[in-house]
Amino acid sequence: MLKSAVDSVHQNIHQRQSIGHLIEPAPNAEQLEQAFQAALTAPDHHRLKPTRFVVIPETERESFGELLSQALADTGQTEEAQLERVKHHPFRAPLLVLALTKLQDHPKVPHFEQILSSGAAVQNFLLSLQVQGFSTMWRSGAVVESKLFKQALGLTENDLISGIIYIGTAVKAIPARAEINSADFVSHWHK
Repeated sequence: MLKSAVDSVHQNIHQRQSIGHLIEPAPNAEQLEQAFQAALTAPDHHRLKPTRFVVIPETERESFGELLSQALADTGQTEEAQLERVKHHPFRAPLLVLALTKLQDHPKVPHFEQILSSGAAVQNFLLSLQVQGFSTMWRSGAVVESKLFKQALGLTENDLISGIIYIGTAVKAIPARAEINSADFVSHWHK
Protein backbone atom coordinates (compact mmCIF):
# COMPACT_ATOMS: atom_id res chain seq x y z
CA MET A 1 0.00 0.00 0.00
CA LEU A 2 1.35 3.44 -0.86
CA LYS A 3 2.49 5.59 2.03
CA SER A 4 0.01 8.33 1.09
CA ALA A 5 -2.88 5.83 1.20
CA VAL A 6 -1.73 4.55 4.60
CA ASP A 7 -1.43 8.10 5.91
CA SER A 8 -4.91 8.89 4.58
CA VAL A 9 -6.44 5.88 6.36
CA HIS A 10 -4.73 6.78 9.63
CA GLN A 11 -5.73 10.43 9.31
CA ASN A 12 -9.38 9.41 8.84
CA ILE A 13 -9.25 7.19 11.93
CA HIS A 14 -7.54 9.83 14.09
CA GLN A 15 -9.97 12.57 13.04
CA ARG A 16 -13.14 10.64 13.90
CA GLN A 17 -15.10 12.31 16.68
CA SER A 18 -18.72 12.54 17.65
CA ILE A 19 -20.33 15.79 16.54
CA GLY A 20 -23.42 16.88 18.47
CA HIS A 21 -24.97 19.41 16.07
CA LEU A 22 -25.46 18.16 12.51
CA ILE A 23 -27.18 19.80 9.56
CA GLU A 24 -27.92 19.04 5.90
CA PRO A 25 -26.66 17.63 3.73
CA ALA A 26 -26.93 14.02 4.80
CA PRO A 27 -25.60 11.16 2.69
CA ASN A 28 -27.61 10.23 -0.38
CA ALA A 29 -28.68 6.63 -1.00
CA GLU A 30 -25.47 5.74 -2.85
CA GLN A 31 -23.22 7.18 -0.14
CA LEU A 32 -25.22 5.44 2.58
CA GLU A 33 -25.00 2.14 0.71
CA GLN A 34 -21.23 2.53 0.49
CA ALA A 35 -21.13 2.97 4.29
CA PHE A 36 -23.34 -0.11 4.84
CA GLN A 37 -21.07 -2.15 2.58
CA ALA A 38 -18.05 -1.01 4.62
CA ALA A 39 -19.86 -1.88 7.85
CA LEU A 40 -20.65 -5.39 6.72
CA THR A 41 -16.97 -6.19 6.12
CA ALA A 42 -16.29 -6.16 9.89
CA PRO A 43 -14.64 -9.22 11.44
CA ASP A 44 -17.37 -11.81 11.89
CA HIS A 45 -16.62 -15.29 13.23
CA HIS A 46 -18.51 -17.91 11.17
CA ARG A 47 -20.08 -15.09 9.16
CA LEU A 48 -23.14 -14.86 11.38
CA LYS A 49 -23.69 -11.22 10.36
CA PRO A 50 -25.16 -10.15 13.73
CA THR A 51 -25.36 -6.46 12.78
CA ARG A 52 -28.51 -4.94 11.34
CA PHE A 53 -29.24 -1.32 10.46
CA VAL A 54 -32.56 0.50 10.41
CA VAL A 55 -32.79 3.84 8.60
CA ILE A 56 -35.21 6.35 10.13
CA PRO A 57 -36.58 8.39 7.22
CA GLU A 58 -36.85 12.15 7.64
CA THR A 59 -40.65 11.86 7.43
CA GLU A 60 -40.67 9.49 10.43
CA ARG A 61 -38.52 11.52 12.84
CA GLU A 62 -41.48 12.90 14.78
CA SER A 63 -43.06 9.48 15.32
CA PHE A 64 -39.62 8.04 16.17
CA GLY A 65 -39.26 10.78 18.80
CA GLU A 66 -42.59 9.69 20.28
CA LEU A 67 -41.32 6.11 20.39
CA LEU A 68 -38.13 7.25 22.15
CA SER A 69 -40.22 9.05 24.76
CA GLN A 70 -42.40 5.99 25.35
CA ALA A 71 -39.29 3.80 25.53
CA LEU A 72 -37.67 6.09 28.09
CA ALA A 73 -40.87 5.97 30.17
CA ASP A 74 -40.72 2.18 29.84
CA THR A 75 -37.30 2.25 31.56
CA GLY A 76 -38.87 3.97 34.57
CA GLN A 77 -38.21 7.61 33.72
CA THR A 78 -41.06 9.74 35.05
CA GLU A 79 -39.64 13.25 34.78
CA GLU A 80 -41.84 14.99 32.21
CA ALA A 81 -39.08 17.34 31.03
CA GLN A 82 -36.85 14.37 30.14
CA LEU A 83 -39.68 12.56 28.36
CA GLU A 84 -40.44 15.70 26.36
CA ARG A 85 -36.76 16.41 25.62
CA VAL A 86 -36.12 12.97 24.10
CA LYS A 87 -38.93 13.54 21.58
CA HIS A 88 -36.69 16.13 19.91
CA HIS A 89 -33.56 13.95 19.69
CA PRO A 90 -34.33 12.74 16.14
CA PHE A 91 -34.10 16.37 14.97
CA ARG A 92 -30.45 16.69 16.02
CA ALA A 93 -29.40 15.48 12.57
CA PRO A 94 -30.93 15.13 9.12
CA LEU A 95 -30.50 11.34 9.12
CA LEU A 96 -30.72 8.67 11.82
CA VAL A 97 -29.68 5.03 11.56
CA LEU A 98 -30.17 2.46 14.29
CA ALA A 99 -27.50 -0.18 14.77
CA LEU A 100 -28.83 -3.48 16.09
CA THR A 101 -27.16 -6.69 17.19
CA LYS A 102 -29.18 -9.84 16.56
CA LEU A 103 -27.55 -12.36 18.86
CA GLN A 104 -27.52 -15.99 17.76
CA ASP A 105 -26.75 -19.08 19.79
CA HIS A 106 -23.77 -20.77 18.16
CA PRO A 107 -21.46 -23.40 19.67
CA LYS A 108 -18.31 -21.65 18.41
CA VAL A 109 -19.31 -17.98 18.50
CA PRO A 110 -20.22 -16.67 21.96
CA HIS A 111 -22.46 -13.62 22.25
CA PHE A 112 -19.56 -11.38 23.26
CA GLU A 113 -17.86 -12.05 19.90
CA GLN A 114 -21.05 -11.10 18.08
CA ILE A 115 -21.25 -7.88 20.10
CA LEU A 116 -17.63 -7.07 19.26
CA SER A 117 -18.35 -7.76 15.58
CA SER A 118 -21.29 -5.36 15.70
CA GLY A 119 -19.13 -2.69 17.32
CA ALA A 120 -16.54 -3.12 14.57
CA ALA A 121 -19.30 -2.82 11.97
CA VAL A 122 -20.49 0.46 13.49
CA GLN A 123 -16.93 1.82 13.53
CA ASN A 124 -16.51 0.89 9.84
CA PHE A 125 -19.83 2.62 9.12
CA LEU A 126 -18.74 5.81 10.92
CA LEU A 127 -15.33 5.87 9.23
CA SER A 128 -16.86 5.33 5.79
CA LEU A 129 -19.27 8.21 6.32
CA GLN A 130 -16.46 10.43 7.57
CA VAL A 131 -14.19 9.78 4.59
CA GLN A 132 -17.16 10.74 2.40
CA GLY A 133 -17.35 14.12 4.17
CA PHE A 134 -20.07 13.51 6.76
CA SER A 135 -20.06 13.72 10.54
CA THR A 136 -21.74 11.42 13.02
CA MET A 137 -22.65 10.91 16.63
CA TRP A 138 -23.14 7.39 18.06
CA ARG A 139 -25.51 7.49 21.04
CA SER A 140 -27.17 4.94 23.27
CA GLY A 141 -28.40 5.70 26.80
CA ALA A 142 -31.08 4.09 28.94
CA VAL A 143 -33.60 4.04 26.11
CA VAL A 144 -31.77 1.20 24.32
CA GLU A 145 -32.59 -1.12 27.23
CA SER A 146 -36.34 -0.61 26.88
CA LYS A 147 -38.32 -3.77 26.19
CA LEU A 148 -40.95 -1.63 24.47
CA PHE A 149 -38.31 -0.15 22.14
CA LYS A 150 -36.93 -3.60 21.30
CA GLN A 151 -40.44 -4.91 20.57
CA ALA A 152 -41.16 -1.94 18.28
CA LEU A 153 -38.04 -2.86 16.31
CA GLY A 154 -38.93 -6.56 16.11
CA LEU A 155 -36.11 -7.60 18.44
CA THR A 156 -36.07 -10.28 21.10
CA GLU A 157 -35.23 -9.46 24.70
CA ASN A 158 -31.68 -10.82 24.17
CA ASP A 159 -30.98 -8.73 21.07
CA LEU A 160 -29.26 -5.39 21.47
CA ILE A 161 -29.86 -1.89 20.23
CA SER A 162 -26.21 -1.02 19.75
CA GLY A 163 -26.94 2.64 19.27
CA ILE A 164 -28.61 5.45 17.43
CA ILE A 165 -26.30 7.00 14.85
CA TYR A 166 -26.96 10.63 14.00
CA ILE A 167 -25.61 11.59 10.55
CA GLY A 168 -25.18 14.87 8.73
CA THR A 169 -22.72 17.69 8.18
CA ALA A 170 -20.93 19.43 11.04
CA VAL A 171 -22.04 23.00 11.69
CA LYS A 172 -18.46 24.00 12.49
CA ALA A 173 -15.04 22.41 12.69
CA ILE A 174 -14.10 21.08 16.09
CA PRO A 175 -10.60 21.06 17.55
CA ALA A 176 -8.46 18.05 16.74
CA ARG A 177 -8.39 15.31 19.32
CA ALA A 178 -5.40 15.49 21.67
CA GLU A 179 -2.62 13.02 20.91
CA ILE A 180 -2.94 9.87 23.04
CA ASN A 181 0.13 8.39 24.67
CA SER A 182 -0.22 4.75 23.69
CA ALA A 183 2.32 3.74 26.37
CA ASP A 184 -0.42 4.41 28.94
CA PHE A 185 -2.54 1.67 27.35
CA VAL A 186 -0.10 -0.81 25.83
CA SER A 187 2.13 -3.29 27.65
CA HIS A 188 4.27 -6.17 26.49
CA TRP A 189 3.75 -9.62 27.95
CA HIS A 190 6.79 -11.48 29.27
CA LYS A 191 6.93 -14.97 30.68
